[in-house]
Amino acid sequence: MHTSPFARVISFLLLATLLVPLPVRAAGNAGAKTELFPSLADLAEKIRPAVVNVSTVSTVKVPDDHFRFFFGPGQNPFGENRRFFEDKPDREMKQSGLGSGFIFDREGYIITNSHVVEKADEIKVRLSDGREFTAKVVGRDAKTDLALIKISSEAKDLPFLVLGDSTRARVGDWVLAVGNPFGLEHSVTHGIISATGRVIGAGPYDDFLQTDAAINPGNSGGPLVNLQGEVIGITSIMISGGQGVGFAIPSSSAKVVIAQLREKGKVVRGWLGVTIQQVTPEIAESFTLKEPKGALVADVAPGGPAEAAGILRGDVILSFDGKEIKSSSDLPRVVAATPVGKEAKVRIVREGKEITKSAKIKELAEEEAGEATPSTKSEGVLGMKLEDLTPQIQKELGISEKDGVLVIAVQPGSQADEAGLEAGDIIKEVNRKAVRTVREFEAAPMKGEKVLLLVKRGKETFYISVPTK
Repeated sequence: MHTSPFARVISFLLLATLLVPLPVRAAGNAGAKTELFPSLADLAEKIRPAVVNVSTVSTVKVPDDHFRFFFGPGQNPFGENRRFFEDKPDREMKQSGLGSGFIFDREGYIITNSHVVEKADEIKVRLSDGREFTAKVVGRDAKTDLALIKISSEAKDLPFLVLGDSTRARVGDWVLAVGNPFGLEHSVTHGIISATGRVIGAGPYDDFLQTDAAINPGNSGGPLVNLQGEVIGITSIMISGGQGVGFAIPSSSAKVVIAQLREKGKVVRGWLGVTIQQVTPEIAESFTLKEPKGALVADVAPGGPAEAAGILRGDVILSFDGKEIKSSSDLPRVVAATPVGKEAKVRIVREGKEITKSAKIKELAEEEAGEATPSTKSEGVLGMKLEDLTPQIQKELGISEKDGVLVIAVQPGSQADEAGLEAGDIIKEVNRKAVRTVREFEAAPMKGEKVLLLVKRGKETFYISVPTK
């Protein structure tokens, strides 16, 4: 087919237009000059002066057995005379630590991570202008890995950053992380918010922002800022070997913790008095729930607010104090933020019916902790070997539980193994009915494709749905 010269020129111009990159306009400024790659230099220059280097010195004890470094623990070439060396007392030695932090008001208060200043005998803070100050710990909260420290009041003209609203952060938003990775002071990295509300098993109040802005050892406690220069996160955790995967504590959570540390030196949290677990699709089916959501009550603490409110094991909490509980990880955060002494409405599902209870919240404490008789054993029930929980077994294993059936072995590949049961577990209920002996367990009805077991493992109590076939 013949194409005219004019048509070929038009085609070339159209192709050239498609290949030219479109200009990018600076975010948040409609009148800004358009450019292909907008610089973040002005933002970095604004942030860096308020970011500090936090160095610590702590005292640790180490065994004074020099030979263990060459021959292994308890081994040396002196045979029977080794006790002369091994019985020497432990030595004390100084250990240095390094982290980051940022000033958030003119009075010299600095936010960092709890693990950065934990057990520190001495804390030094160095600013970007070279000034160095001694800092003291105002308060720490290990559960959220946040700490508040303060430098001397002699510090003048301190730069500071503003805590923003992390609840407005969206996946895809640009962020900068500033800190001291590997001792390289005031390094700036950039990336985006990769996810929000991440639960990674770091603690009971997990609610992390995930980012691909590079976070390395030494970044801990530094700020994660948005394009407006507001701190929306405190960098805390990186995944070893996972490039581009780091986590920051949301500023909205940090505000509450830091305010209490500043006022009281500690964090006061609400306590409901329940042990909970996730509502899986299998659990939802066993409890005849419409969908797998809420927090399943696996145990109720004696004398706690939940017990006083009439909340029972097996209830599913759908909302607390007017806040929806979509997942079991939501409940600890919501309860913890509830003022002590408040009457909170708890909406639950019990045996298919929704009811509401009222619980008066108490303060969460720092730490929540005969003659032999013949026993009956069972072989092969759902792939488990079971035994009565006799006083003799309780004594031998140091078990405080008096009721239930002890799992002494689980056959690999069996129904029990696939469901996650382990040797040492104590089965307390079968299909919501209490069992105290192996005979009661064997007599319990196990109709249908699955059986619901209430299991005690260590200090935890939870439900497991086990297939019967």
